[in-house]
Amino acid sequence: MKIGIIREGKNPPDKRSPFTPDQLQSLNQKFEGQLKFYVESSPIRCFSDEEYESKGVEVISDISGCDVLFGVKEVPIANLISDKTYFFFSHTIKRQAYNRGLLQAVLEKNIRMIDYEVLKNESGSRVVAFGRWAGVVGAYNAMWTYGQKTGLFEIKRAHECFDLAEMKQELQKIQLPPIKIILNGSGRVGNGAKEILEAMEIKEVGTEDFLHQYFDEPVFVQLKSEDFNRRKTDGGFDKNEFYTSPEKYESHFLKFAEEGEMLIAAAYWDPKAPRLFELKDIQSDDFGISVIADVTCDINGSVPTTSKASTILSPVYDVDRQTMTEIEAFGKQNSISVMAIDNLPCELPREASRDFGNQLIQWVIPALLDEPAPILEKATIARDGDLTLEFMHLTDYVYPDEKFQ
Repeated sequence: MKIGIIREGKNPPDKRSPFTPDQLQSLNQKFEGQLKFYVESSPIRCFSDEEYESKGVEVISDISGCDVLFGVKEVPIANLISDKTYFFFSHTIKRQAYNRGLLQAVLEKNIRMIDYEVLKNESGSRVVAFGRWAGVVGAYNAMWTYGQKTGLFEIKRAHECFDLAEMKQELQKIQLPPIKIILNGSGRVGNGAKEILEAMEIKEVGTEDFLHQYFDEPVFVQLKSEDFNRRKTDGGFDKNEFYTSPEKYESHFLKFAEEGEMLIAAAYWDPKAPRLFELKDIQSDDFGISVIADVTCDINGSVPTTSKASTILSPVYDVDRQTMTEIEAFGKQNSISVMAIDNLPCELPREASRDFGNQLIQWVIPALLDEPAPILEKATIARDGDLTLEFMHLTDYVYPDEKFQ
C-alpha cells in the first residue's frame, strides 16, 4: 500500500504535517513490504523536504500514484484526486455551509473520506486530535494579549517561539498582578491550557474561593459544566441529562464574569446548550472580564463576543462594551480584547505534528493493515460516491435543493 502525505493547500497555509520525518522513517522500516510512505514536496511545511529526504523518505511532486492520502486541513476541491482514500479534518459533520461543496466534490470523485474528528475508541472518545496544543497556544496567547492590553509586559508571539520550551522561557518574563483567571474546560484542550497556567506557577483555587475570596496573587479556577449550568426548572444538574438534553439548562456564568478579569474558553459547546453569557451582558459595569481567549472559536457560539475568527497575523480584535461591536484591537481602554485564532496549533507546528503523528501510529496505521477495521469504518463519511450509513443524516446538507421521501 502506497501512502502519501499531501501538501497543504488551504489558504492561509497550514504548516503542520500528519507525520514527522523520524516517524515516517520508522514506519517505512517497520512495515517494509506492506506500507511505503511518500511525501508531496512543500515549501511551507514545518519540516522541509530535505529533512524527510535525510531520513530516507521519498519526496515527490506527483502524489497521484498513492492509494491513501493523509493531510491536515480541508483539501481544496481542485486538488482532490478521484478514487483515493483521504484522511483530513473535513469540517463537514456539523453541516458547515462553507464546506458543502467539498463534500459534494468528494462524492462526485468517488473518494473515501475519513475524518479525524470522528476517529474514536471503543468508549467513544476521540483518539486523534490537536486539542492539547490548541489549549497550550491559546493560553499563551491569552497572556500575550493581556500584556499588550495593559502594557505591563512584552513577550514573543507564540509562532516566534521555536518550541514549547522557548515558550515557557518567555512566560518567566511575566509578573501578573493579582488577577483572577477563568479556565472553562477540563478536556484535552482545557488541560492543555492548564499546562501554561501551571508553568507560570499560578495558583489554582476552587469555585467558592474564586467567587468569595480576595487574593494578593494571580489565581485561576478550572470550571466544569456543572459549575455554571443549571436546570431551568429546579436549578439542579444531571450530567447525563445535560449532555443529551442541554436545551433544558441555563447558564449562571455571570457570577464568575463579575470576579474574573481573563477568560480562557476551552470547552466543547453544543449549539443546543446555553451560552456562557449574552452579548448584552458585557454592557454591565459588573462584567469584569477584559481579555477573552476563545480557544474553541465557535463563531457566535458559547462566547458571544466571538463574532469572527482572528488569524495568526491579526490575532486580536476588541469589542466595544456599549455598542457591542467590533473595533480595532486595544483601541479603547474599557473594551474587551478577543483572541479567537481558529488554527492555534499552527503556531507550534513541529511539536503539534509530532504528537498528532504518534496518535496516528497508535490508532490508524494498524487499522489500515486490518481493513475493514471498525475504527475506520465508523469514521468514513463518504465512499463509493455516497454517504455511509453512519452519515446519511447529512443527505439534506449535501443536497439542499432536493427533496427526499
